Amino acid sequence: MRGILVALLVATPSLLLPGFATQSPEIIVLLALLAGALTCAEYFSSFPSFIEFREAPPLNRMRFASLFIIAAALSLVLGHPYETSLMSTLFHALGTILGGVLDFPYSPVRLVTLMMPAHVPVGTVNAVRAAAGLSYTVSLVTIALFYIQIRLRNWPVANGAFNVWVNLPLFDPTTGGDVVTHMQRDARINVVFGVLLPFALPALVKIATGVIGPGLLDEPQALVWTMAAWAFLPASMLMRGMAMLRVAALIEAKRRRAYADAADEAMQAA
Repeated sequence: MRGILVALLVATPSLLLPGFATQSPEIIVLLALLAGALTCAEYFSSFPSFIEFREAPPLNRMRFASLFIIAAALSLVLGHPYETSLMSTLFHALGTILGGVLDFPYSPVRLVTLMMPAHVPVGTVNAVRAAAGLSYTVSLVTIALFYIQIRLRNWPVANGAFNVWVNLPLFDPTTGGDVVTHMQRDARINVVFGVLLPFALPALVKIATGVIGPGLLDEPQALVWTMAAWAFLPASMLMRGMAMLRVAALIEAKRRRAYADAADEAMQAA
């Protein structure tokens, strides 16, 4: 089921956008099957490989739901000028409100609209503003919900013991000195990049369009994935940083309890 859902996520923009606004459907099908197979193999295996926090729900479920909602919403909003429907009208109206609220000087939404080429019609820029406001709101809500999971639902220990090897296969505890300090440093790096990326990615896209050509942002399907990455990657990095800080705090608390128990046993033996 996880593999099927991931494959559906990859194919969602092609399914929701009008047919003339999508390109290379056979490549999309191949990528969807590949992503679904990799996800199925990862969760079916007893040994971890590259997916983090696979045994610490609901972090990955929240990430997937966030990306799925963003991809679907962006497809509906950016496809609205070409093919109007009740759902696209609803999401376009909601995105227009959110985009107008978040479009203030130096905001990430303002930077997204500024990255659009000068020849793009005003209607397309307004659609991009609506999509940016909607997707950025989804990412902020996802981060807030994960924070609630940590504070109120006692993530991840509410689901049982947390296995660092299974849930953090890319984290090497043998390098960087003390494992808690190493984990806190990696977590802070993720938080910093998560905060800065919404401001930096539009500039990078602007540079890329200058090198590759302005046609990069003319295709609705390419624009959907570009803006989905803009909204999802920073949120995912922030959530990873929050999760690693939480795990580091749990390890430190367990150490303190172990030291206190050892001191009590020493006093009793004396």
